[in-house]
Amino acid sequence: MSTPPSSPVQSFEAAAADSPQHVAEFDQGQSSFIQKFQHALHVTPSLVPLIVLLMSIAIFGLLLGSKFFSPFAMTLILQQVGIVGIVACAQSVVILTAGIDLSVGAIMVLSSVVMGQFTFRYGLPPVMGVACGLICGTLCGYINGWLIARMKLPPFIVTLGMWQIVLASNFLYSANETIRSQDIAANAAFLQFFGEKFKVGGAVFTYGVIFMVLLVLVLAYVLRHTAWGRHVYAVGDDPEAAELAGVNVNRTLISVYMLSGLICAFAGWALIGRIGSVSPTSGQLANIESITAVVIGGISLFGGRGSILGTFFGALIVGVFTLGLRLLGADAQWTYLLIGVLIIAAVAVDQWIRKVSV
Repeated sequence: MSTPPSSPVQSFEAAAADSPQHVAEFDQGQSSFIQKFQHALHVTPSLVPLIVLLMSIAIFGLLLGSKFFSPFAMTLILQQVGIVGIVACAQSVVILTAGIDLSVGAIMVLSSVVMGQFTFRYGLPPVMGVACGLICGTLCGYINGWLIARMKLPPFIVTLGMWQIVLASNFLYSANETIRSQDIAANAAFLQFFGEKFKVGGAVFTYGVIFMVLLVLVLAYVLRHTAWGRHVYAVGDDPEAAELAGVNVNRTLISVYMLSGLICAFAGWALIGRIGSVSPTSGQLANIESITAVVIGGISLFGGRGSILGTFFGALIVGVFTLGLRLLGADAQWTYLLIGVLIIAAVAVDQWIRKVSV
């Protein structure tokens, strides 16, 4: 008696049972490892800039030895990125909402000019002058936020226009006048507070550096462990879904741009301490430098993903490259070339990581 022919399903199962399994398991294992690594980078965006930072320090350390690893050189990097690090924090909270602020550098400089002019032109106490500068920066941020949230104008266009307006207002108001370091030190030393230095062993710190580190830590906590911080991420990820979930998107956006303006005003105060004077022509590249630190730091330009710690690492990477190449005697253009490569690589990595959530 002949056996009945097997069905196509039974034939397929039998063939699968007889086929070797080790090839399929190897492919699955490889795919699983890549997916796990990709997922780890997605969950911890600051991991990529941290790895790049440690590799940069190791490479320049091998090339320069104790000359690079000295406490003075390490703290010099922090001093060099102090202003950019503070402004980059302001840029970060904006980019987390899928926006961008091209006016951060101009707001920083205008705030510093207001601090100096209110102190020397109007005779206010330095503390009041600083307070007026902080209010000025916050007001500029509020205007940005109102136009973007209420008028529904694109952040790029609004902040580009605000950059030009604030820049022109800065020169018109100050009459392109620089308040000299000697005058500030003699009559309003409080304006230079963030530039004051103190030593810890062989390391030299400034209060501006301490402020930058504290700002990073505070913002990291607020963004991860408060309702407002979760709202910022939600708005950047999907504003329509955030609105349906009960998030006041307009209020969140306005608060983000106001906070950005306030942080930029603090950066203006730190800028006075860094250069010693109040100059309307200083810090003009802060907007580009802040975006550079944010992008290298792993914050997605599409919003909703990233961390302030990553921005801090991104700023340090720029500082390490700048100091390391300078100590090696390389042309300054190599710094821009390598940083440009890092920017493009960071965006490419971000696109690859984003595939996890697709």
